[in-house]
Amino acid sequence: MPSGDEIRESQRKAWAGLSAGWEKWDSIIMDQLGPVTTAMLEHLDISADQQHLDIASGTGEPGLTVARLAPRGHLVLTDLAGEMLDIAKRRANYLGITNFDTKTCSADDLPFGDASFDSVSVRFGYMFLPDVAAATAEFARVLKPGGRLCSSVWVKPEENPWTSIAMQAIATEVVLAPQDPDGPNMFRCAAPGYVTNLYEAAGLNDVAEWDVGVELVTTSPGQYWEMISEHVSLAVAALKQVDEAAQNRIAKIVKDKVSAYEVDGVVRVPGMARCIVGTK
Repeated sequence: MPSGDEIRESQRKAWAGLSAGWEKWDSIIMDQLGPVTTAMLEHLDISADQQHLDIASGTGEPGLTVARLAPRGHLVLTDLAGEMLDIAKRRANYLGITNFDTKTCSADDLPFGDASFDSVSVRFGYMFLPDVAAATAEFARVLKPGGRLCSSVWVKPEENPWTSIAMQAIATEVVLAPQDPDGPNMFRCAAPGYVTNLYEAAGLNDVAEWDVGVELVTTSPGQYWEMISEHVSLAVAALKQVDEAAQNRIAKIVKDKVSAYEVDGVVRVPGMARCIVGTK
């Protein structure tokens, strides 16, 4: 069993390696996850002078949207991979956002004082945290009394064909290691109430959770496969294990299956996320 530090270092390297793919497909990813960002922000009660912390920020959302909603406030973006935060900085510069800082750090050992922030967001980062309970306690610690924590996670694979189609095809050529249900993985927090229990154990109140549908929209089955194979961590890692011929066979299976979602030249593959909010 790898230690927490070993997991974090492995994740840092993995996300650093994925950063180019995330930047290449940024606009499609942002459109796909946009409904989740909107749902989270509706429950964070952002004010013009909000002091906000975004965990596992990746390329910058929902944090950069918070910064635009809080022109007199301040945002801190955090992530294990500085390469991802570099993309967030480029996005912020393009958008003219200046009221932010970035910090490369672990979510379960935050370098901020108690009660430093009005709100905290964690969009699709919870599932990969080595110690979800310790991290949740940290999120609660840095929140001001009355502050809100809002996060999002993926629900079960069957409700997320946007990724399960590709992984099922990859499994025809690659022996995928079984996921540790209690370790970092994409669907670790899928069960209803999983994150709610973490919130309540950390002392948060008025906890609520709800599901939000998303769509991965691409112009063709080929573009869908190109995108998935370059930015989904499990897919990228698995494809490194097979030769070009096997990759081509996987690609054909994926494109054939995804074509069922193509209408009038647009591919729309659905998914489902869950948002959770709580108050300190």
